[in-house]
Amino acid sequence: MNSANRPRPPALVVGTGFGCRIHIPALRAAGFDVVGLVGTDAERTRRRAESSGVSQVFTDLDEAIKRTVANVVTVATPPHTHGPLSLIAISRGCHILCEKPFARDAGEARAMLEAAQRAGIVHLVGHEFRWTPDRAVFARAIAEGLIGKPKLAIIAQYMALVASPDAKMPRWWFDEQAGGGWLGAQGSHIIDQARVALGEFVSLSATLPTVSAREGVAEDSYAVRFQTAGGVEGLLQHTAGAWGPGAGMTRVAGTDGTVWIEGGTVKVADRNGTRDLPVPDDLILPPPPPPSDDPRHRFSGVELGAFTRLCEVLRAAIDGRTPAAAVPVPTFADGVACMEVLDAIRKSAANNGEVVRLRQVVAAARLSGCARQ
Repeated sequence: MNSANRPRPPALVVGTGFGCRIHIPALRAAGFDVVGLVGTDAERTRRRAESSGVSQVFTDLDEAIKRTVANVVTVATPPHTHGPLSLIAISRGCHILCEKPFARDAGEARAMLEAAQRAGIVHLVGHEFRWTPDRAVFARAIAEGLIGKPKLAIIAQYMALVASPDAKMPRWWFDEQAGGGWLGAQGSHIIDQARVALGEFVSLSATLPTVSAREGVAEDSYAVRFQTAGGVEGLLQHTAGAWGPGAGMTRVAGTDGTVWIEGGTVKVADRNGTRDLPVPDDLILPPPPPPSDDPRHRFSGVELGAFTRLCEVLRAAIDGRTPAAAVPVPTFADGVACMEVLDAIRKSAANNGEVVRLRQVVAAARLSGCARQ
């Protein structure tokens, strides 16, 4: 029986923002039946469920699981709620996909991983950008040895997303107590990108400045110098608070060449010259949704296709099939590894950029051990 002919697993989406915008359409595209939406405000949740074509509305996840008999839960809520909600779903035997930043800290992340492993359920974390073609081709080029041994890396970006103090963002983004800040909201994706391409972090030094005209809020920028277990020296520098056109650089130099991303194309330079790397068939994403005038959908074109691939992996694992994933699959183990790095960055920044050494956390990039056998 192919996936199209299998029963559609019933899924609950927790969170009415990113959950409605990306989780619901991606789950449906991957063959799930979204049977309920869970939110904190009953009326808002009802409105958004109706506009998303979801029939049942809840304000309590445990009740939602009992009443719908769903066996899949996706969590798209503020970071400080990820742990409690995930543990409820896991206690009910539900397979789970949890957003990033994964948890409040590495201790909570490890508790989530251990609970999921004990329960024998499929557990994935929302690092969908592993499937973005330029990032995937970039990482594959390094893995295939096109630049020899990687030595020096930089991932930097300046953007104006929150440069204006009037910018409309989810409230948790600037609330440290809710797990907010640009480091968690966006830096968690970049740390995952660096880990996939370059390996595990073993030491770092960091600062967490606020560039925009705000005071008393979580950071809108970060600057990190790091070293990997393989000996790569790297820099991460990102800000969402810089006025002007966006600008960035993603580049790694190795013993035999250099690889970088330029205008969405991956390029390699070596002794034979410079060439563009094509996107292979297994890294081509579904077509993006049509353009929208709704500002909430400004990033949907780059998010939905990659998130659909993540949901396809979730569906395959639940069905008991080995996912034909073109990239390493992000599980709760990756969530733990990323939180270890986030904790180290925050510790370094709190101590004037001191060097923090990390225990070498190696996350299994396979689904073995995270699905029912």
